[in-house]
Amino acid sequence: MATPKLSVIVLVYNEVESIDPLHDELTGVLAGLDVSYEILYIDDGSRDGSTERMAELALHDSHVRVVSFRRNFGQTAAVQAGIDNSRGEILVFMDGDMQNDPHDIPRLLERLDEGYDVVSGWRKDRKDEASRVLPSKVANWVIARVTGVPLNDFGCTLKAYRREVIEDVKLYGEMHRFIPVYASWVGARITELPVNHRQRVFGHSKYSLSRTSRVLLDLITVKLLGSYSTKPIYFFGFAAFGLWALALVFAAIVIIQKLLPPYPYAHNNPLLLLAVFLAIVGVQFILMGLLAELSIRTYHESQGKAVYVVREVIARYQGNSRPSPRPSPRGGEGKTKEGEAVRTRK
Repeated sequence: MATPKLSVIVLVYNEVESIDPLHDELTGVLAGLDVSYEILYIDDGSRDGSTERMAELALHDSHVRVVSFRRNFGQTAAVQAGIDNSRGEILVFMDGDMQNDPHDIPRLLERLDEGYDVVSGWRKDRKDEASRVLPSKVANWVIARVTGVPLNDFGCTLKAYRREVIEDVKLYGEMHRFIPVYASWVGARITELPVNHRQRVFGHSKYSLSRTSRVLLDLITVKLLGSYSTKPIYFFGFAAFGLWALALVFAAIVIIQKLLPPYPYAHNNPLLLLAVFLAIVGVQFILMGLLAELSIRTYHESQGKAVYVVREVIARYQGNSRPSPRPSPRGGEGKTKEGEAVRTRK
């Protein structure tokens, strides 16, 4: 079977009532596109008959494949399975509850054609309860400020990616919402597109407020990995310098109080104990930074991982040394004449 240009990855967990109408609507939209495609359903351990219904679709439609989990592993694992098992050069993710509109897919692809690597859906007019919308807005604001990726809706599943910017991503915890952040680390061009968010018709939401706290903890991990993954000593070292500065201030206060009436004994001053404690913790931070540096070097050097990512190589074509140009995801290969510059995508 020929490799498709477009992979639409649908995440499903107990959505048996939505599968048929969603599939009919989705295939209608994709059939109108001038691009080869596949539909990859990721079944996250459904127990309501969704698995059997998707299996029937796969038997009758050659564009459909189903990856079914043995149990529910969560949305992040489902997204990772979509990346691992899809074959297209462009990946579009969407939920299986019909709240994402398949008619937005052509608009996402148009933005990719403008030169972007990631097009993120923005549920500007979100059709959910206020108890879900308000915490989501706060979390999105915090994530955008901490990561420096200016998106309004990190939680919207409807997103389009060029495979090259996310194929090496490994997701854990609730990290699926941070994929645009991972893509930004390799220099991906990211934009946001308002999309149609529809009222849920079938089933019920699997969202819980407990996810918000997990997202904030994952955000700390993402910030540490993004800013200090190749220089952890900076993170721990700056923290140590801050603690030592406080220790110096407290020690100076202890000395000044000792020299002035009523001349208290230093060993009775709690600030002396606090200064010593902060100084010791600062030393421990430096030692942790050194250990982290050793771990990072072992990680990169043992696996031959580079600390950079190449977008393309540009060179002048000479004789028979011409490399094969990489085709555009939605276009054909260009021809290269001798003496022309060749751009080889990585």
